[in-house]
Amino acid sequence: MFAAEYDFDVLVIGAGHAGTEAAAAAARLGAKTALLTTNLDTVGQMSCNPAIGGVAKGHIVREVDALGGLMGIAIDRTGIQFRMLNRRKGPAMHSPRAQADKKAYQIEIKRLIEEQPNLWLRQEVVEDLVTETVDGRPQITGVKVKGDALYRARCVVLTTGTFLQAIMHTGEAKTQGGRAGEGTTAGISGALHRLGFQLERFKTGTPPRLNGRTIDYSQTERQPGDDDPQPFSFLTDAITTPQLPCWITHTNAQVHDLIRANLDRAPMYSGQIDSTGPRYCPSIEDKIVRFAERDSHQLFLEPEGFNTQEVYVNGVSTSLPRDVQDQMFRLIPGLQNAQIMRYGYAVEYDYCPPQQLRPHLESKLVDGLFLAGQINGTTGYEEAAGQGLLAGANAALTAAGREPLILGREDAYMGVLIDDLVTSGTDEPYRMFTSRAEYRLTLRQDNADRRLTKIANDAGLVDPARWQRFETKLAEIDQGTQWLKAGRIEGQPAAKFLCRPETTWQQIEEAVPQLRELSAEAAQQVEFDTRYAGYVNRQQTEIARMNRLSEKKIPADFDYKNIRSLRTEAFQKFEKVQPITIAQARRISGITPADIALLLAHLESQGMGKSGQRPSRPQVHSTHSVDPSEEARQSSQAIEKP
Repeated sequence: MFAAEYDFDVLVIGAGHAGTEAAAAAARLGAKTALLTTNLDTVGQMSCNPAIGGVAKGHIVREVDALGGLMGIAIDRTGIQFRMLNRRKGPAMHSPRAQADKKAYQIEIKRLIEEQPNLWLRQEVVEDLVTETVDGRPQITGVKVKGDALYRARCVVLTTGTFLQAIMHTGEAKTQGGRAGEGTTAGISGALHRLGFQLERFKTGTPPRLNGRTIDYSQTERQPGDDDPQPFSFLTDAITTPQLPCWITHTNAQVHDLIRANLDRAPMYSGQIDSTGPRYCPSIEDKIVRFAERDSHQLFLEPEGFNTQEVYVNGVSTSLPRDVQDQMFRLIPGLQNAQIMRYGYAVEYDYCPPQQLRPHLESKLVDGLFLAGQINGTTGYEEAAGQGLLAGANAALTAAGREPLILGREDAYMGVLIDDLVTSGTDEPYRMFTSRAEYRLTLRQDNADRRLTKIANDAGLVDPARWQRFETKLAEIDQGTQWLKAGRIEGQPAAKFLCRPETTWQQIEEAVPQLRELSAEAAQQVEFDTRYAGYVNRQQTEIARMNRLSEKKIPADFDYKNIRSLRTEAFQKFEKVQPITIAQARRISGITPADIALLLAHLESQGMGKSGQRPSRPQVHSTHSVDPSEEARQSSQAIEKP
């Protein structure tokens, strides 16, 4: 018997970027949802950098918004500097990024959660997972919380971030906790171990924060935002918040010498930490070692809001001892007299290698248990939000007995992200880049709603107002396309004339004045659709070829031992990943064409593997809406900077 018992359809554990999107998505689908967090004052908190978006990450935020999520709306309302990265490259490489008023963003997310129907937000410490055996398989039935209370639910989503058995490191000092000033969660790690999950360790880090009043900005370079800030949400007409600049300074040889002289006191180099950290967001210690030939690294001074002097030093993530951090800043231009308000630190934490998940983010070991965010080995607010939205939606769909929603690699960066995780796993904190997507010509940030909002509407994830706005936009684009097709320039169709690289949209509008009636958003879509139509067609052919492989399903209970002559390595990898289609099977690292040929032959000999003949497995949802950019074909190596 428990002191109190509560019944829900879906429980979400953790209220960070993954948890808030998961809970909101489940509630939007009509599930009675509880969002449990250890501290209501940290709902939606930005634990590290005060920014949303960036290269590829901005694409994910636009996709989250197109599916009815919260992140785009919140940053539009609280952003203090907006920049469109890679403007000089093709449209597929354009990536929105915004500095946030950190506290205002957190408050806005909490407000959106509190106002969401079907959603209960509660401060609770989860101590254990509750399961029972159903038809020979473990099934999640709820969680136990501190204070002798039980929450029952058909599905549970774990979004525990960096809090599973977390340890913070600053030099030789070690403190239990997943974020400065907060504790750790040991009970959930123990429960996962007990249920048979494999757990491993990753590490991440965060830079010091400085008092902006003590920075000499005259020794730094001013970095303003865009004059025409572009919103993240498809519902936002314009950004009206006043904007603030960021500032740039650099490390130097003296700083590097200081760090080298103290590497023996850095946890990553002293042996105190042996976990893997994020390759693409290295600590300043890692930068000095890995790029020893460089005598300078760029640092970005990013204000954390209108009502605070706190400044985030992007580019100097560190776990060096406090005294070394103090000395380091005295050597950096503009920061010689800067006061450190928060010292940098590293965090080690448990995560679940994501090959233990199915493509809809439900665990293979326990039915009804979903995982999203850093617990899956990812890094970044945006990657967490994308996973959270889909995990929460699929938990609600599963609880209602409906087919789960799976986005294909051709549908979204979110589809690429999840397919990479569940098919290949990750041996370092996973970060999204445009180069990870083979269909990046079609996966632009500006067309995310055209790719995904219909899917969201069909599932029940978006409200009527968003859907009506979307339909109005589609009608406007269609009208603009018809005007363009009917127009003539120098005796040629205006659409053909637009395909010339030197032709501008302004020239087209002069020849076809009706186009001036279009909104800027619709005009942009008409231009991109027309200008890059040839590349669309080529990529559509490739997508169609891969979709034919995706239509070849693999039954849920398929026994790979029955395939004659299959290599032991291939058998082991197929058993571990349990691919749902031939296309997914091909993407498993180490699988050869010969392995796929044997698998196909066996499926066909058994009358399996054809479209529509694969029961009890979720269907991969594919749209085929595409928009490309020629330049993006040659821009896969873009590096993010603020």
